[in-house]
Amino acid sequence: MDYVIDDDPQRVDADVVWAFLSTDAYWGRWRTRADVERQLANAWRVIGCYHSGDGMVGFARALSDGVAFAYLADVFVVHEHRGRGLGERIVAAMVEDGPGSQFRWMLHTEDAHDLYKKFGFREPDHKVMERPSQL
Repeated sequence: MDYVIDDDPQRVDADVVWAFLSTDAYWGRWRTRADVERQLANAWRVIGCYHSGDGMVGFARALSDGVAFAYLADVFVVHEHRGRGLGERIVAAMVEDGPGSQFRWMLHTEDAHDLYKKFGFREPDHKVMERPSQL
């Protein structure tokens, strides 16, 4: 297989992340390039998916307290590489194979519920409250 999943933050191609989030991500188009770079710099963990001929083709980042809680964000696979199970591999690397495998994980999604359910994500119960974004 020509794909490698890697959690080295130095390997992340910020140009690819910015290109996707600023044009294709319904959840991220409001951010500036400086916002995205700050989020990359402050991420607890990042996962990149790399193709031998095309460079970085997928990504996810997480925020965490490093002990018990993590938030999964900005998961994507560029259009040309979708349909190959890469999203599943990225999420598995982040939530099941890394240092946060025992954490409580949260995320927001509008359209990828089926993907995340494979990893145990489900609708919140009565104990969860959220203050919506003011943006």
